[in-house]
Amino acid sequence: MPFLSDPVQAGDLQLANRIAMAPLTRNRSPNAIPTDLVATYYTQRASAGLIISEATAISHQGQGYADVPGLYAPEQIAGWKKVTSSVHAAGGKIVVQLWHVGRVSHTDLQPGNAAPVAPSAIQANTKTVLIKDGVPTFTPTSMPRALELAEIPGIVADYRRAARAAIEAGFDGVEIHAANGYLIDQFLKTGANQRTDAYGGSIENRARLLLEVTRAITSDIGGGRTGIRLSPVTPANDIVDADPQPLFDYVVHQLGPLGLSYLHLIEGATGGPREVEGRPFDYAALKAAYRAAGGQGAWMVNNAYTRELADTALAHGADIVAFGRPFIANPDLVARLHANAPLNEVNRATLYGGGAEGYTDYPALSA
Repeated sequence: MPFLSDPVQAGDLQLANRIAMAPLTRNRSPNAIPTDLVATYYTQRASAGLIISEATAISHQGQGYADVPGLYAPEQIAGWKKVTSSVHAAGGKIVVQLWHVGRVSHTDLQPGNAAPVAPSAIQANTKTVLIKDGVPTFTPTSMPRALELAEIPGIVADYRRAARAAIEAGFDGVEIHAANGYLIDQFLKTGANQRTDAYGGSIENRARLLLEVTRAITSDIGGGRTGIRLSPVTPANDIVDADPQPLFDYVVHQLGPLGLSYLHLIEGATGGPREVEGRPFDYAALKAAYRAAGGQGAWMVNNAYTRELADTALAHGADIVAFGRPFIANPDLVARLHANAPLNEVNRATLYGGGAEGYTDYPALSA
């Protein structure tokens, strides 16, 4: 049986252990540029087998929260180079999560204060974070407009450019964010997609954007450096699909031949219950469908994992376990998990925005 401390191969990435640091939005990159403090934060956590960076916008239009990083301008690439160089010097591996939020945005964050874009003009019943006078404020998202058919190739091109920029910035690879009610997930799911063109209606049409983006990126930087994050049944950001099992079985069947590094599955509600009432889902069947389609990527599981749950998941065939919030308060989470040591508690008041407090000042075991 594999253990959390065992090495594992994920596509082209040889990882020192089976513990991944999940993407965690922290809102500490003013003007979308990662700072030296961001580099310190990730370097403190470089003992993870794999760090998946906080979600990073592929374009200005893709931004949905204040002070989150981007990967579409030279100064952003330069900022990320400092992060990746520091993580690598500490012996770590890091990939960037590529993000377009779609309708989960606000006009204050969009170019020219324009409406956010989405598959359909359906407002999300959720909130984003704006920072005014240094104070993070949860604010309802703005009404989006539906993307024109002619605009969609430009979105795919933005993902491709961002993947190239990621490699230029020194990342070991990329993770495509296709989860949690953001743009790709909005196209996938019936609750947000009411299109009647080639990107709406049937499962094949709703999955088209995800597959076009994934094929564009893998053809450019290679499947072995490309992961993807999926959340079949999460209600995050007001997202729902009428019948998720056949939808995601189709998605992984199409992803199988692309030689991906890993699939990152959020089991249940993001940051919530592992079983979502009224939304049953068979993750074992999903994994079997992926393997049957030739998928060899590592199978990464995520959602409220403890040491005990992680051991059970590995015993039942998971390859990597992603931990989110525990990494915020425990920069040495890997050592704590190995030692079954107690964990620091998260300071919820400092999760979003601010400086070093609640970001880089959590004590390690040796402190």
